[in-house]
Amino acid sequence: MAPAEILSGKIVSAQVRDRLKQQVLEMKEKFPGFRPGLAILQVGNRDDSNLYINMKLKAAAEIGISANHIKLPNTATEADVLKCIASLNADPAVHGFIVQLPLDSDKPINTEKITNAVAPEKDVDGLSSINAGKLSRGDLGDCFIPCTPKGCMELIRQTGVQVTGKRAVVIGRSKIVGAPMHDLLLWNNATVTTCHSKTSTLAEEVGKADILVVAAGKAEMVKGEWIKPGAIVIDCGINHVPDSTKASGKRVVGDVAYNSAKEKASYITPVPGGVGPMTVAMLMQSTVESAQRFLEKFQPGKWTIQYNQLNLKMPVPSDIEISRSCVPKPIEQVASEVGLLPDEVEPYGQTKAKVQLSALNRLKNQPDGKYVVVTGITPTPLGEGKSTTTVGLVQALGAHLHQNVFACVRQPSQGPTFGIKGGAAGGGYCQVVPMEEFNLHLTGDIHAITAANNLVAAAIDARMFHELTQSDQALYNRLVPSVNGVRKFSDIQIRRLQKLGINKTDPAALTKEEINAFVRLDIDPGTITWQRVLDTNDRFLRKITIGQSPTEKGFSRTAQFDITVSSEIMAVLALADGLDDMKKRFGRMVVASSKKGQPVTADDLGVTGALAVLMKDAIKPNLMQTLEGTPVFVHAGPFANIAHGNSSVLADKIALKLVGKDGFVVTEAGFGADIGMEKFFDIKCRYSGLRPHVVVLVATVRALKMHGGGPTVTAGVPLPKEYTEENLQLLANGCSNLNKQIQNARLFGVPVVVAVNAFKTDTKAELALVVQKAKEAGAFDAVECTHWAEGGKGALALARAVQRASQAPSNFRFLYNLELPVVDKIRLIAQQVYGARDIELLPEAQEKVAIYTKQGFGNLPICMAKTHLSLSHDPEQKGAPTGFVLPIRDIRASVGAGFLYPLVGTMSTMPGLPTRPCFYDIDLDPVSGGVNGLF
Repeated sequence: MAPAEILSGKIVSAQVRDRLKQQVLEMKEKFPGFRPGLAILQVGNRDDSNLYINMKLKAAAEIGISANHIKLPNTATEADVLKCIASLNADPAVHGFIVQLPLDSDKPINTEKITNAVAPEKDVDGLSSINAGKLSRGDLGDCFIPCTPKGCMELIRQTGVQVTGKRAVVIGRSKIVGAPMHDLLLWNNATVTTCHSKTSTLAEEVGKADILVVAAGKAEMVKGEWIKPGAIVIDCGINHVPDSTKASGKRVVGDVAYNSAKEKASYITPVPGGVGPMTVAMLMQSTVESAQRFLEKFQPGKWTIQYNQLNLKMPVPSDIEISRSCVPKPIEQVASEVGLLPDEVEPYGQTKAKVQLSALNRLKNQPDGKYVVVTGITPTPLGEGKSTTTVGLVQALGAHLHQNVFACVRQPSQGPTFGIKGGAAGGGYCQVVPMEEFNLHLTGDIHAITAANNLVAAAIDARMFHELTQSDQALYNRLVPSVNGVRKFSDIQIRRLQKLGINKTDPAALTKEEINAFVRLDIDPGTITWQRVLDTNDRFLRKITIGQSPTEKGFSRTAQFDITVSSEIMAVLALADGLDDMKKRFGRMVVASSKKGQPVTADDLGVTGALAVLMKDAIKPNLMQTLEGTPVFVHAGPFANIAHGNSSVLADKIALKLVGKDGFVVTEAGFGADIGMEKFFDIKCRYSGLRPHVVVLVATVRALKMHGGGPTVTAGVPLPKEYTEENLQLLANGCSNLNKQIQNARLFGVPVVVAVNAFKTDTKAELALVVQKAKEAGAFDAVECTHWAEGGKGALALARAVQRASQAPSNFRFLYNLELPVVDKIRLIAQQVYGARDIELLPEAQEKVAIYTKQGFGNLPICMAKTHLSLSHDPEQKGAPTGFVLPIRDIRASVGAGFLYPLVGTMSTMPGLPTRPCFYDIDLDPVSGGVNGLF
């Protein structure tokens, strides 16, 4: 018969590499910025290992795989190796990694323990017990196969001979080649015999083989005459035998006597150049396969989510009863369902977690989903259910319409929780759960803000005290101390010098005048705008005197406490788009002016880096879930009057990437559309660069009757009969407010869907009238909603309307250009959004306009601080008042957050407790240890 056809591993492996190169290119096109990642962990410095690793690195580079060689010294311990493996297991950029064997260490290391420590889904060498077990079980699509057997199988396929039904003999039973080769042939339907050193009839068994794979490690052990005519022979052996004709004195041979075997076989692999090149090619193939599995599992926008079934009851139980009846999914499950990687999630217990900002970087090239903002008409003091509607809408879109959807909401302050309002997790069958976690400490973000804010306040007073009690030189010696005879400026001090125009880095080089400018902030106490904060309603801290201890040497001043969520640090957290941006914003925060009228910043105080350290965890969004199992980001909670009243930019950005281009992100803006929505558009969207697709405007019959002339609505007092009995005329009169808020939303070029939040006292005629009036006023659609009592099911009509509206044209635009003078920007908001005839700046406000313009802050957006109970400045003016003059009492600056906030009328940034606070009803449950009384 004719000599055997040569199965060249060099040729086949080149074909494999070309195919893989094309697959990697396709991955990169489909997922911009993505590259398959391979890590090779080596212990020691063996020459042969270095040679093999270099071959693998070269092949990876050729294909487009990002390969990383990690080299531990030969002094590495088993613990060192395991620690390195754990790090690689957790690295999402590594899709496959191998431990180069043997481990060349002076210390005892259990190789089996090391190979089994590799995560099975990254074990591209296929050496872990889990992958070996799956192979032996026949789970070929769910495991990695050791590279040499996989290469052998590829060479066999190249012959075109069907494996099914053939007799196969494998010589050798090692874990790396022989045993897995047996399993691989078996599950490809061959009849397989494994031979080894104890097989007494080896020649006889070889003679029966249609397919022969030899991995015995013994030079030319298998003789040509043993081989069945026409057999396929795969020689895995690499042996060195003496050869005086070679310069090295030896040559490489396989386990098969090649010259005689090729006369009997139909196909045979040479040594070298046969199986060897295939091993590296198969390692590359497994790495690419692992990357493909990773993309399949963590493909943005591809969710496999388990929703919770509600057990609806009538009458609707209390919020806490409903919350307790729900068993939330483990937060790691929620994270996995929405496509977050394990190392991007930091669990805080079972039901909440921080999400690393690295998720946003990983997903940066992915398209955004649809962006929906929920706002409302001018509310009663009771609120009209924006939070409940937000949750109901996402439950409807997710659990009922099976759309990818995220809710992004603010974290509530504990002040109102224990004061007059109670919890803020939604209500009825539309809640973020567990509500106790949501309403109380959550993950400590507000406490971090309290600490950071009060550090700035302490720095202000301490600096003034030290400047008043020390000479320039004494201050300089303490600010730039000599350490071991060396004086050095810190980085933040270098920035201050540069701000002063002093381009020196040697502390000894400053003149007396430069030292004076450097050490003296010269703060004017009357200009201090930075106050201490506390996350508790405490009216007796609205005005205090500080510095009364004798140790303060008489340097006392009047100050105040605000509630924590009113801190500029909270607003910075909500508007920052990353850790670096947050730190820069902290540095820009203006806390006072000098006696020369220059702004004094947190950077001048030297506190910026410390603030970043205190806030480094708070910047990560908090992941929770709704009653029906849809995901929620709870992050930041700025005031909606002196700040912009919206949850964080970062939470929205991450959510928009996670839901994918066809998904939805629903966020909520504080107070009515004239306040929270306008600031959402003109401040939040301006800084984030995000563009909304739909406005959902929440309206209630109760609030519209109030605007139509109904009696005063007071928290804690039963509603007058005008609100519990049908009164279509009163309702129609109040729809003027609905009309105006619809117009306000349309000012920005975004479609408006009105959600009529139905209460049990509303009649069908009243609800139908509101829907009719909304459509007449220009709403894209208006629908009745019963989600409080029915969960997502009760918001299905709203969800479908939002879906349709999101496909409509959205010509988003800002209300004003930043380059306009401060007064003109304020006037535009007052006239176009509130309905005012004009504005009136009181003397203090006029002075601030001049100061801020001179200081370079005139181009900042405007954040109006006015009552939420009226479109005007007067909370008693209901409906849609016109013709009034809006008085601007004062203007203040949140330069770090990035806006000026005019004060319209009087308002407190430290609420007080009512006669009967909510905490009367709050206590620990004596049986479960949970929280009772939150609502």
